[in-house]
Amino acid sequence: MSGLKRRLGPISILSVAAVFVILGTAGCSSIGSMRLQGAGAVPKQRTDISWWYASFKINWPQDEDPALDTDLMIAHSIISPVLDRYRKEILLWRFHRRAARDETGHRFSFIFYTTAATARKIYAAIDSSAVLDRMRAEGLILKVRFDDINANQKSGIESTSDRNWSDPLQKAWPYFIMGASQTWLDLISLYAEDGRRKPLSPTEMRAFYRDISREVESTWKNEGGHAFLHHLNALFGYGPVNLRNKIEMRF
Repeated sequence: MSGLKRRLGPISILSVAAVFVILGTAGCSSIGSMRLQGAGAVPKQRTDISWWYASFKINWPQDEDPALDTDLMIAHSIISPVLDRYRKEILLWRFHRRAARDETGHRFSFIFYTTAATARKIYAAIDSSAVLDRMRAEGLILKVRFDDINANQKSGIESTSDRNWSDPLQKAWPYFIMGASQTWLDLISLYAEDGRRKPLSPTEMRAFYRDISREVESTWKNEGGHAFLHHLNALFGYGPVNLRNKIEMRF
């Protein structure tokens, strides 16, 4: 399990460290009826908007590593088309990846901040995905969970942030993680469209995303230190970061 945690660590960091190179254009954009007042402004509390989850429980047999390439397949083949279709109706969104040997197991989530009416349309679009049907039939996805449209209480912009963080960070962080998620999705899309042969069969599709997963992980390993962590550290004035075990680091 310790090896698994080490492997998942860089993915978690990538999800929160990639964004500031694009935050100005992706994280703080304002669209349609949800337009914010002022660049980067945190919106006032609105009761008509909530956070919604679409969570995919992924099959993880005992004595095997988690199939992390499945996360990329879901993000690129299922969520990305839906996101493109409804982007103008979504204020904020992000991905969440996790895999641990517990009741939750290996789960990939698409989390988005919008109205109940839009959430209903997004859930319907996801549920009608032909790729999702195939992944269910092959046993790759065991369960898909959607929030109850009529019983959502997560209306605050900070409602899904870590409660251990300061209040200002809880409110500001959703913009950050949206940009990071967009960067990760863009990397997947760019590698998927670089001229390689498109998958036809289910077996080819698994191999296709397994290759892309390796490419994205390689980008993080070889270029993330400067492209993501260094520039993030520079934006915050080159101050040290307190890590676990009271270790201070600069990037």
